[in-house]
Amino acid sequence: MSGLLVLVLYVTAFFGSYAILSRLLKRYFQRDGFNSLKTVTFGDESAVKANRIASVISILTVFWLWVAFTNSVIPLPKLPGPFQGDVSFTYTATLEDGTSDDGTVTVRVYREDIQQTLDSEGNPGKEPSAVDVEPGDGFAKNDSITAARYSFKVVNVWKNDDVSKKDGSKITAINGQAIKPGEKIKIPEGMIGLTDKGTPTFAPATGLRMQRLYLPAPEVVMQRFIRLNKEGYQGFTLWEHTRFSLQRVLIGFLLGSLIGIPLGYAMGLTNWARGWFDPIVEFMRPVPPLALIPLMIIWFGIGETSKVILLFLAALWIMIIAARSGVSGVAIAKVHAAYSLGASKWQILTKVIVPNSLPEIFTGARVAMGVCWGTVVAAELVAAEVGLGKMIVVASKFQLTDIVLVGIILIGIIGFLIDVGVRALETWLVPWKGKV
Repeated sequence: MSGLLVLVLYVTAFFGSYAILSRLLKRYFQRDGFNSLKTVTFGDESAVKANRIASVISILTVFWLWVAFTNSVIPLPKLPGPFQGDVSFTYTATLEDGTSDDGTVTVRVYREDIQQTLDSEGNPGKEPSAVDVEPGDGFAKNDSITAARYSFKVVNVWKNDDVSKKDGSKITAINGQAIKPGEKIKIPEGMIGLTDKGTPTFAPATGLRMQRLYLPAPEVVMQRFIRLNKEGYQGFTLWEHTRFSLQRVLIGFLLGSLIGIPLGYAMGLTNWARGWFDPIVEFMRPVPPLALIPLMIIWFGIGETSKVILLFLAALWIMIIAARSGVSGVAIAKVHAAYSLGASKWQILTKVIVPNSLPEIFTGARVAMGVCWGTVVAAELVAAEVGLGKMIVVASKFQLTDIVLVGIILIGIIGFLIDVGVRALETWLVPWKGKV
């Protein structure tokens, strides 16, 4: 249900914002370029350009959803949050002889992270005290307790009653509504119920926002980012974790490319290479890199070598297939034309096959880099002491979700920047893509 709600909110916010903003910009700031003169654009790859308005709105929409589902202090519209404050409910205690009496339970609901917040003097917050209440005159006395947001509280109402549960006192109604053990009654401030043994329980209403343990607010993640840069985690600063992970990914990817591209060319150009390597490539391609971790440990130990080789294998098969596909995609008419002009095999390779296969190779490089970044977390499980993946895994064991998010966001940003760099390099080295 929550996943469907996120999807609906994202689609609504994105298309609504895009429709309004694009209409305004088109009306007042539209500039006509070469693509506007084309009469046929569907199917023309060169006519498809990223709509930067949509890109910005997409990022802002995701950020708003992040804020909307957390207890963030950022002044953006948010979904209904958890209840916080004082709430009371009345329970009816009935004795074995049929005598009954009402008592009131007052609950003070406070922020679950109150001890992590600082007051104006820099001291940590303290859990608030319960509300002072009068016990009342009947045998069912009034009670007062505290409960944190997102918590579940069992309320022992008999601790100050004149007749205890062992003496035959039973809870038969909540707020005047009959209730049996195992049943629950919903109120705007939360959920009141009875356990299977008849003890009252109270769970404050959580709303649609997520607890900090599951999804910290953006400002909490930013504070953790700053602290990681200053204080570090597990003996290393955030920059050191990032540098080691990036180094492993780049070395593994470069080795995979240096070996994979020539093998792919060989498989696309010679029958012998195709027959020799095709079974190996097609066998290893579906095997996930994570399945190779035990073998990496057995064969290469738990040092840096095993991690680099695991990332190398993650990139190798992708680059082989990309190069082979690039060769297979070269139009045979271009090869015949080159031969008819007297070109040698070496000239065919360097002047026809390589230039026309580069787009496929760059596409494979982008995919391989993504896979390598996805594998680095697992690679650093192999007794690594430093790395973003190691930081994420260790933090997850201690439920430090803000550190986990910092690592995930950094991996995503670095992966995105690398992808942008590869695309820019492709535009520079392959300006003829989509034009010939």
